[in-house]
Amino acid sequence: MTVDQMATPAQAPGTIDAWFARQAAARGDAVAVTGADGRLTYAELERDANRLAHRLRVLGVGPEIPVAVCVERTTSLVTALLAVLKAGGAYVPLDPSAPVERLRFTLADANAAVLLTDRAERGLRAPHTVLTGRDGEDLTGYPETAPPAPGTGPSSLAYVIYTSGSTGVPKGVMIEHRNVTGLLTGVRDRFGFGPDDVWSLCASAAFDVSVWEMWGALLHGGRLVVVPDEVRRAPQELHALLHREGVTVLNQTPAAFRQLVRYEEEHPGPGAPAELALRLVVFAGEALPPEMLRPWIARHGDAAPALVNMYGITETTVHSTYRRITSADLDGGAGSMIGGPLDGWTMDVLGADGEPVAEGAAGELYVGGAGVARGYLGRPALTAERFLPDPDAAVPGARRYRSGDSARRAADGDHEYLGRLDHQVKIRGYRIELGEIENALTRHPAVRDTVVAVDRDAAGDPRLVAYWVGSAGTPAGPSELREHLGLTLPDYMLPNVYVALDRLPLTRNGKVDRRALPAPEAVRPELDAEFAAPATPVEKVIADIWAEMLSVDRVGRDDDFFELGGHSMLATQAVALTRDQLGVAATLRLFFDRPTVRELASALDELLAAQHDTGAGHRPASHPHHPHGENA
Repeated sequence: MTVDQMATPAQAPGTIDAWFARQAAARGDAVAVTGADGRLTYAELERDANRLAHRLRVLGVGPEIPVAVCVERTTSLVTALLAVLKAGGAYVPLDPSAPVERLRFTLADANAAVLLTDRAERGLRAPHTVLTGRDGEDLTGYPETAPPAPGTGPSSLAYVIYTSGSTGVPKGVMIEHRNVTGLLTGVRDRFGFGPDDVWSLCASAAFDVSVWEMWGALLHGGRLVVVPDEVRRAPQELHALLHREGVTVLNQTPAAFRQLVRYEEEHPGPGAPAELALRLVVFAGEALPPEMLRPWIARHGDAAPALVNMYGITETTVHSTYRRITSADLDGGAGSMIGGPLDGWTMDVLGADGEPVAEGAAGELYVGGAGVARGYLGRPALTAERFLPDPDAAVPGARRYRSGDSARRAADGDHEYLGRLDHQVKIRGYRIELGEIENALTRHPAVRDTVVAVDRDAAGDPRLVAYWVGSAGTPAGPSELREHLGLTLPDYMLPNVYVALDRLPLTRNGKVDRRALPAPEAVRPELDAEFAAPATPVEKVIADIWAEMLSVDRVGRDDDFFELGGHSMLATQAVALTRDQLGVAATLRLFFDRPTVRELASALDELLAAQHDTGAGHRPASHPHHPHGENA
């Protein structure tokens, strides 16, 4: 079926795990999930999750009991999350790449009695720890044909996902089973999801888009492809995986999808990327400028894959709206159109007085209906502030969520997303409270005042800029500040640029005047490392690529790409340019492991020498192509 055909599904079971069990009974021999560690059929996933669920029950897991899950992106991650639900508990996903202090905070705040992990040496502690995966506990003695009777129902807690907090403390959003089953029942009608679909799991389990990707695949009988972390960051490898696995349903942030668009643009004609099996691409996580899709639509047309923009927030269960994007949206300067609410959801645009604004006027977006979360774990005051009674709901006691997003509604029911009303931002799909970064930065003894803002890099993508005022007699540089933040904040929350100021600009009311903050200069920032000019041909090529990409006047051989303002999206572009200019099989993993010009050049020299010895290379290391052309 196409995305515009409708189907009438049978009533979905009341819990996620019960719905999966029905699929496992019907599709036992079909492959359920594939990953770098192998594959599992529906019957095998059901068996493994049942065994682990019984083990968790022995440890006291049951309804409303949080279980932390810190597992790499493998089939074992899917087994672990399903097992928690089968045991009746609520999973609390932890991103293994996050700083250990942040993971410890989440463990303590969630009061998780059990930790499921694939590595004992992560430095995390809980009253009970269960090793899972290939080196995990032997569970062969536990029942495999049926899960324990968990005593859960539609209103039981399914998971708690932590989001950035404006007070500097992350907060856990509590989602019930009915929220997820309500979402997936409704979208199955709209999109015609079924067993022929292949979904990719690109998002971290610690972000709510993973709920859509994982359970969207498994509860509709499809196949889930767990995308390795290094692959999802690299457009060439991701494109190859999508082709190889025959992925039909892809969820992407606009920033991530832009990398795929650029990859196809840069490889036309003979040897162009193979055609993909995609029938649906869903955009979420940040504003979608339709113009960025022009090259993709020009290549693929409007028929397939269907391009759909879906607005959503963790507190309203992943997605709340639907808007098909076509070539008609490329003309007329349309903004980020997010459409109308999904079946079972409601959307209201209200003014400061809580009353509906006029058609076409901007107001705050309130979301109600089936997806509204239970609230914030252990934060009753914040829950009462953001989750408000819904006076228009037919169900007594129903609430709607005050999103903090600005939007306006058109006469046809379409909505345009206008941005945030506060200092929360979304960058490359990650939800970030700027106040959390500011609070962490001011904990450094060298920082007296700070404000974090967002501007655009040379490619037009958003980036974080930290403005800071130093404390007298306590010097510090960008490298030290970045290292300090990295102890408690994940990589996506680390500012790309650090700007030292004598004082912060203030308004007449004494508040920080964000509009008066200076734009970062296009010069090499004052890094801790002294500038040293590139010394080899390969170093010069790398330095020139970085300087152009990061809009700085010069790059030294000991400069760190990320300390210069780079981020993961720019890193993927830098890898592609490096491959093109040097004719060497550079990888994103190598880029992260060797982030300075000198280190990367040394590694690439070794690769070039190996290619030359085997006859695989076509450009010797001593004569690399210049990024601006032969005559530059």
